[in-house]
Amino acid sequence: MNTLSLTVTVNGKVINREIPADRTLLRFLREDLGLTGTKEGCGEGECGACTVLLDGKPVCSCIMLAAQADGHSVTTIEGLAYPDGRLHPVQEAFIRAGAVQCGFCTPGMVLAAAAALEAGTLRSHEDAKVALAGNLCRCTGYAKIFDAVVGKGGQGEESR
Repeated sequence: MNTLSLTVTVNGKVINREIPADRTLLRFLREDLGLTGTKEGCGEGECGACTVLLDGKPVCSCIMLAAQADGHSVTTIEGLAYPDGRLHPVQEAFIRAGAVQCGFCTPGMVLAAAAALEAGTLRSHEDAKVALAGNLCRCTGYAKIFDAVVGKGGQGEESR
């Protein structure tokens, strides 16, 4: 089996590993690094459960080779909270809004929302729908999720 050398920063820590050339980023994170917050739902990049941030932008880790992350920075749900342990504002908002049921989709939703918040594109429920368009939840009707995303930090129109 072909292997390659990978250097990637994951949740602020530089990782150097030899990995199989065909290893997906999802498998690398879950199996090699033990970061199991990133979930595999569909395995085809359609559900968003595997969403992580690559240089601050959401990507589906189930269809991305780990080699494509070489030299880049990856943030998983485990790395989103602040170093002092405080939760990210989007994580806090999901808790406040009761936007979690089974929790399987939550890491991907939170990371996609955090990226949109950082980009300054969360102002309304419509913006939240766009930001989370690649993330599916099979448990909720999305209302509490959109409330959490828009109401996170007082920036949405509903919280003015």
